[in-house]
Amino acid sequence: MSKILAFGAAGPFAGLVLPALVRRNAEVRAFVRKDGDVPIVRRNGASEVALGDLADAESIRRALAGVTSVFYVAPVFLSDQAEIGKRVVAQAVDAGVKRFVFSSLIHPVLSSLPNHASKAPVEEAVLDSNLEFTFLHPAILFQNYASSWRSIVDNGVVVEPWSNETSHSRVDYRDVAEVAAIALTEDRLTNGTFELCAEGTLNRNDIATLISEVTGREIEARRAGEEMMSKFPDLLRPMFEHYDRYGLRGNALTLRAILGREPRTLRAYFEELADKA
Repeated sequence: MSKILAFGAAGPFAGLVLPALVRRNAEVRAFVRKDGDVPIVRRNGASEVALGDLADAESIRRALAGVTSVFYVAPVFLSDQAEIGKRVVAQAVDAGVKRFVFSSLIHPVLSSLPNHASKAPVEEAVLDSNLEFTFLHPAILFQNYASSWRSIVDNGVVVEPWSNETSHSRVDYRDVAEVAAIALTEDRLTNGTFELCAEGTLNRNDIATLISEVTGREIEARRAGEEMMSKFPDLLRPMFEHYDRYGLRGNALTLRAILGREPRTLRAYFEELADKA
């Protein structure tokens, strides 16, 4: 049986890929940073665990030994994302890996946005190799609302650092994880690049209305003030400025076709959050 190395397997996003792979009876080695993550990935079905750090080339080399496929996603706010990603690709090639699935993000061609542009060199490194590849380009994630849900409901305000009026595509990362699992265990997505979005585009006024309907509480849409903006890393400001002017839009056709069903909806995700609260 082929063995898959999943980077970031204890994280909030890559952690969803592990159970999706296990449901497909895949043998997964989970790459985690600390001992405390080991029980998490074991519970999610990892058959092996590799301890290491993306900045430690030797730990990556050990983790890649005997692996045929790789799922790679960079941690949020990782410094030197492009260089680290390129190094992981090179090490995968040296280790004899056959397939590389990269969870990038929608529109990596936006070169003025550091968090987008840092993905393009990694994709280029894969394309300059003989690796079989799949590039996943998810839109803004539903899961971004999880950490602020309690505050939104308690305070009656949904706040983000861009205009209330610009529209954005979004996606549930569980759907992205399912696509990743397909790419790692089947051949039908090999050597493809896939934009992954749920149906529709919503602005923050729409989001506030949706949360109001789900919770039965009046929710106001508000743009973040300077006090909140100062808490964000500077590298995110170009992204916020772009979102403020243009939004971030994609199309649901690809995700629907890959899954063979309708993608999860933001309303359903909010209903889950409300049920857990």
